[in-house]
Amino acid sequence: MTPLPFDPTPQALSRVDWTGTRAAGLARLEAFLPAAGTAYTRTRNSDLGPDDRSNVSALSPWLARRLITEEEVVSRVMASHGFVKAEKFIQEVYWRSYWKGWLEMRPQVLTRFNQDRLALKQTVAEDPALAQRLARAKAGETGIACFDAWVRELTTLGWLHNHARMWFASIWIFTLELPWQLGADFFFKHLLDADVASNTLSWRWVAGLHTKGKHYLARASNIETHTLGRFNPAGQLAENALPLDEPSLQTGPGAMPEREILFEERIGLLVHGEDLHPESLPLSAKVVGAGLLHVAEIGPADGAKNKFTRRAEQDACNRLEQAFGVEAPLMASLDEVLNWAVGLDVKEIATPYAPVGPIAWHVTDLKRALADQGIRLVQVRRSWDSRTWPLATGGFFKLKEKLPNLVRDLDRA
Repeated sequence: MTPLPFDPTPQALSRVDWTGTRAAGLARLEAFLPAAGTAYTRTRNSDLGPDDRSNVSALSPWLARRLITEEEVVSRVMASHGFVKAEKFIQEVYWRSYWKGWLEMRPQVLTRFNQDRLALKQTVAEDPALAQRLARAKAGETGIACFDAWVRELTTLGWLHNHARMWFASIWIFTLELPWQLGADFFFKHLLDADVASNTLSWRWVAGLHTKGKHYLARASNIETHTLGRFNPAGQLAENALPLDEPSLQTGPGAMPEREILFEERIGLLVHGEDLHPESLPLSAKVVGAGLLHVAEIGPADGAKNKFTRRAEQDACNRLEQAFGVEAPLMASLDEVLNWAVGLDVKEIATPYAPVGPIAWHVTDLKRALADQGIRLVQVRRSWDSRTWPLATGGFFKLKEKLPNLVRDLDRA
């Protein structure tokens, strides 16, 4: 077993408290800060297992819901290490924004994914052999020890190391020869950090669809090296498979939506699972009422993902009440939100911008319903998104080369 090129870190960093609160996210950030510089650059590719996350931040569940924001994470890391030493970690934070911007300008990619996913579920229902292979993979009964262990880790903890996610997806697609769309769906149902853009596009990248002809193949030697000898699936993996292909789909970037502006002096504030840090939203008006729109999660009701989400939403409601001095109900239906909004006697409701995905679809329906009541729903987009998303017109390199300027601009925002 190859030793790690750094001294073991404190137990507080090795174990992650997967609690869906802003306080837990901030505590994890503070614990990780000392390791966010050169140590992260050297060791980030190693998956030490679920009991030792000392070499990665594991901040993605809190970032995905913006219990903590990208801006505050990058600012804290910059203050501790500077750009040069922390560049690799900062890149990883911006990768999430790149994926979001890329999909925001190409929503047709998500439309096709959802169409394929539903069609494949029907195919599985009609093909017993495929259904059996799929069931074995999802149960962690493939006989490939590393894959089966990652299935258990995913379905119990709701989190996997990024390198393990790549290996997992590659084995699912090229070794088990299962549809990538069903693998992405499986991930989305269980991951604490489930994010439509990052999840869908990462699976497409592994398959060779995001960058045509460039796929990712898991290799036994690489797995052995970066799991420090915990696993070695020698002879079990398809290490020479060809990339997938798909019917042509126009994926040129469309225009970014214009930023919406609040005009009223009194507003309601409605938050949702895409952004649970309302205290830092750029609002220019007095908030006279606040609430949270709950959109049901896809996945096991008693699973780690749903537990994290329920805790996160309650935490956001508590902070709404503290920040604005108003009662903040959690609402799960359109009618509840409409009754709440009408009762506020306001002409505008502010809500964080919802990028393409299930929550955005609910927001679109709500916008129409509120308009019928004479109330304007205004989506408030953060400066972070407005600066980064338009750079996702091609590959990540275009955004990457702008990182020094983007980070420098944080001090001026």
